[in-house]
Amino acid sequence: CFSPSQLCSDFNAVESLKNLHQFKYSKNMELVTFESEAYKEIIRNINEIRSNLNNKGDNNTPLSEPWLDIQETCQLLKISKRTLQSYRDNGVLPFSQIGGKIYFRAGDIEDHLKKHYIKAFNPKK
Repeated sequence: CFSPSQLCSDFNAVESLKNLHQFKYSKNMELVTFESEAYKEIIRNINEIRSNLNNKGDNNTPLSEPWLDIQETCQLLKISKRTLQSYRDNGVLPFSQIGGKIYFRAGDIEDHLKKHYIKAFNPKK
């Protein structure tokens, strides 16, 4: 047995899918009954589809890798804008410029950090 709120929620999910796919209904509708577990499985599947559709838009980036603007790069490296400007001027970090906007590839920043990584050592006693 289902609570009225669950049935209402489930009904709204089905109605949303009907509107999404623009189903056409005839005047002669049939009543279809399901066992409780089958009904619950259908609702789980509908919710999973809805979740997948909602999440699909979140990961819809046309870029192959992340690019950071000046503010994001400064926050990541914990440096000032002037220091970042110096890195650009001296060729420390490569960048791309579109109009007045400057971007840094996250991979280039990580490569630079790895290249200048100094391993810890034990001083001789």
